[in-house]
Amino acid sequence: MKYQRWDLRRPAPLSARRALESAGLSPLCASLLASRGLDTPEEAARFLSCGAQRFHDPLLLKDMDRAVARIRAAIDGGELICVYGDYDVDGITATCLLTEALAGQGGRVVSYIPDRTEEGYGLNPGAVARLAGQGVGLIVTVDCGITAVNEVEFARSLGVDVVVTDHHHCKDKLPAAVAVVDPRREDCPYPFPELAGVGVALKTAQALVPPGQRAAVFQRFGELAAIGTVADVMRLTDENRSLVRQGLELLGRTQRPGLRALMGEAGLEPGSLPTAVTIGYGLAPRINAAGRMEQAMVALDLLLTREEERGEALAHTLCRLNRERQAIELSIYEQCLELLEARPQLAAPAIVLAGEGWHQGVVGIVASRLTEKYSCPAFMICLEHGQGKGSCRSFGGFNLFAALEQCAHLLEGYGGHEMAAGFTILEENIPAFREAVCRMVELRTGGAPMEAAVDVDAEIDHCGQLTAPQVESLSQLEPFGAGNPKPVFLLRGACVLSCCDVGAGRHLKMKLRRDGVVLDAIFFSANTAACGVSPGDRLDLIFTPQINEFRGNRAVQLQICDLRPAPTRAQLEQELFQKLKEGGPLSRWEAGLLFPSRQDFARLWRFLEHNSVGGGAAGPHPAGLRPAGAGSGAHLRGRLDRGRALPAAAGRPPARRPVGLWPDPGVPPRDGGPGADPAGAGPAPPMPPGEQGGFGAVPPDAAAAAVSARGMTDFNLVLKTTEELLWTWPMRDTKNWSGTSWP
Repeated sequence: MKYQRWDLRRPAPLSARRALESAGLSPLCASLLASRGLDTPEEAARFLSCGAQRFHDPLLLKDMDRAVARIRAAIDGGELICVYGDYDVDGITATCLLTEALAGQGGRVVSYIPDRTEEGYGLNPGAVARLAGQGVGLIVTVDCGITAVNEVEFARSLGVDVVVTDHHHCKDKLPAAVAVVDPRREDCPYPFPELAGVGVALKTAQALVPPGQRAAVFQRFGELAAIGTVADVMRLTDENRSLVRQGLELLGRTQRPGLRALMGEAGLEPGSLPTAVTIGYGLAPRINAAGRMEQAMVALDLLLTREEERGEALAHTLCRLNRERQAIELSIYEQCLELLEARPQLAAPAIVLAGEGWHQGVVGIVASRLTEKYSCPAFMICLEHGQGKGSCRSFGGFNLFAALEQCAHLLEGYGGHEMAAGFTILEENIPAFREAVCRMVELRTGGAPMEAAVDVDAEIDHCGQLTAPQVESLSQLEPFGAGNPKPVFLLRGACVLSCCDVGAGRHLKMKLRRDGVVLDAIFFSANTAACGVSPGDRLDLIFTPQINEFRGNRAVQLQICDLRPAPTRAQLEQELFQKLKEGGPLSRWEAGLLFPSRQDFARLWRFLEHNSVGGGAAGPHPAGLRPAGAGSGAHLRGRLDRGRALPAAAGRPPARRPVGLWPDPGVPPRDGGPGADPAGAGPAPPMPPGEQGGFGAVPPDAAAAAVSARGMTDFNLVLKTTEELLWTWPMRDTKNWSGTSWP
């Protein structure tokens, strides 16, 4: 198992799903949205809407008016402006966007991205001094600057003004810049604080033009904003959802030669519409590689160039840098695994590792891989001459920025987000830092080990739902990412028809069957040996449905997220029965499995009627009442266990024969009521061979053999279920059935 815990969302009421379907959504899409809390047509429509109405006024950002005034004055006065960015995808796209926007307004503009290894993140005095020496009068930061208190003060001392545009968390003291534009400022009234750095840069570019021209600004730069927003793992809700959705459409018809060439290198077919996955796994790693390998300007040039040949050459260069990055990353990762295997105490409750000679540009990716493998936060520190530069990644919702704040006395500097952050530290402070971080993690978890968990949206009731049109309808929910993850469904009891390893033994491909439907499935980065899967196995699995296109054929394929052996029928029924007794919600599939069928009731009836002491049918009894002296279900089971026959009174009112199904799940049939035998005297279901005979006491071993072909286990379950559900149903809370209809 990849995850220790599958967190299945509470099933949505059937009425909510039907309301969404009535509004035009497919059943699969309606089930997903309802399980995520968007259970009314109005809420669903508001979420799915990606129009221009979702974009907020850029002047709502605190200090945006001051930023616009200073930038406009610099353009009008012919000052040299520097757009100062960052070396990740968000910073590079933001630098490109604002550089072109200011130049388009007539500004004299240069770009600057610091060297990751030599200068590090953000403004630094050396860069500021060099820019001042080149005649720069205004620095506009993008994706950095919110913590540059001393650096802004130094710039002012050189006669250089600074406008900060950023999206990272603020510290208590803000820089004394001309303007500080950051949606995360506590005093910022902007309604959506989750903009990426490139999103804030886009807002700045739009604020520089009249309101009627802002849409044209988006049309020019929306593709860059989409790339940076997805790559920086920002929440794809509200404004970001609209920004990325529309930006992906612009990316599909981009006029930037470098981006076209890079998408080709990433395997996107000409004419295909890119998705958030295209960015996350195709474009972003290649653009990021330039910054990680100290060549961020190569990526910036790729975005800025208008020459086809240069764009193709730069795309090839980025791919080469990415391959070099992968090799270095693997080497460091293997070193870390060896260290953690030799000293397992370093692997929990948080990983804090330091090493000489580690490449600063790739340790963040290594930290991500360690969090996935060891299910805990990871902090990687590159050491050089007693100084450490660290990169960290979160796990289980542990807030990295808050943790670094509490460790500020041990650090030389820090910044970032809840999920990813960076810091600098003296080597001598690392042991104390490790101790402090581990203590904070233990305090959060109560000392228990962290578990890898995955949210599961809904359970598949019947595999007939997994048709190509149904799966294609889920594209309405794109783009997927943080805040709007890919749909994950649960399928239980699927039978493995065949399985084999593909992709040089790295991936597992299977054919599965349930409900008479055969489905293809693929499990990436897993194989038959690792999963222990073989034909004939029954599996529970969680998956994302997708359309697989191969040689012109389109078919539904399950992209497996995790799998585990399915419990036996008896184990599952016992588990579900206990869940219902405790008031837990049941899915439609669970309820259908647990509740006795008509045949179960018929078998129980025949046993009670034909194996009771004294035989004969007692007269009818008032509905819902058991006859005096009948005893409890536990008492009756006890008689069987002790080898004693059942008394005649144990056989509930014989007139109430299970002739039909209950039409209403909330109201069991009364004698003479809907679903019952009106006359109360209809013929009993025919008895199978071996069960005919007179009434009277029957030895318990013979009775057990005659219960049904399914055996005594099912009889005990039916007896227990009948007692707990049938006879006490009016007193139960029917909402626990989550809109289930009777099987």
